[in-house]
Amino acid sequence: MNRSRLILSSFTLISAAAIVTLFFDLPSAFALLKPLILPALTAYYVARAESRMNLFVVALFFCWLGDVLLIFQPSGEIFFLLGLVAFLTGHLLYIAAYRKLQWQQVTNALLRLQRIRWSFPVLLAGTGLVTILFPTLGPMKIPVLIYAIVLMGMVMAAIFRWGRTNERSFWWLLAGAVLFMVSDSLLAVNKFHSPFPRSGVAVMGTYIMGQYGIVRGVLLHSQEPVSTQTP
Repeated sequence: MNRSRLILSSFTLISAAAIVTLFFDLPSAFALLKPLILPALTAYYVARAESRMNLFVVALFFCWLGDVLLIFQPSGEIFFLLGLVAFLTGHLLYIAAYRKLQWQQVTNALLRLQRIRWSFPVLLAGTGLVTILFPTLGPMKIPVLIYAIVLMGMVMAAIFRWGRTNERSFWWLLAGAVLFMVSDSLLAVNKFHSPFPRSGVAVMGTYIMGQYGIVRGVLLHSQEPVSTQTP
């Protein structure tokens, strides 16, 4: 087994163990495992990347920081707010990274009307959720609104890579971005609106798959268009 596969196996085992601790309601064990998930995924990216993008590594770091801060959320809402800021920074860095992970010479990129059409479901879902949650957000109204706008922007930045990368990179990264948005939406519903059973499993499961999809999409991007990779 080569180094990258060993790291990926470690990431999978840590993630699975974290989900199990949530399922059986073992918060202390989860608090120990959660901070290990993103470092393992980052190590996998570094091991596999032919040309490492430091901007993307920094984005992963801020997501890890958000993970750690949210562990301390029961101690005070300030940790939730700080975690929100960390993830907000991570999303902004993701957007910047996605812009770099595009071919310069393209003939089939999305036109303006196509961008609007593809973005509409994301905007509809995001604004719809914010509208539903808004009355219950209290002092978090503005921070959550800003975060939701940036989160939708992150997903749309993934969409706008259509025709500017190979097909596998596009779909993996887009699926990851969407799952990240789903995870954050589930977290928001559970926290601010209607708590539901096994919410932690749902939130972390979609979050982990989302982060993996984003990393996989970044790794699959080729620097130049090739004849066998047509979106």
